[in-house]
Amino acid sequence: MDRTAFRIGEVASGAGVSVDTVRYYERLKLLPRASRSSGNFRLFGPESIYRVGFIKQAQEWGLKLEAIK
Repeated sequence: MDRTAFRIGEVASGAGVSVDTVRYYERLKLLPRASRSSGNFRLFGPESIYRVGFIKQAQEWGLKLEAIK
């Protein structure tokens, strides 16, 4: 990824999950707390897309979110 910041919808789309899932992972602290833009949009780093993808893959393998955390 060449960009340094992604909005929540871009993270969700890139990882194949819903925006609510990204918010949920952030609340559970599976993702680092996103910074905010001047318009108060969440801004995630490019690693967040990979992290959400990893979490979903680990769940497919049968791991619970608490174990992934």
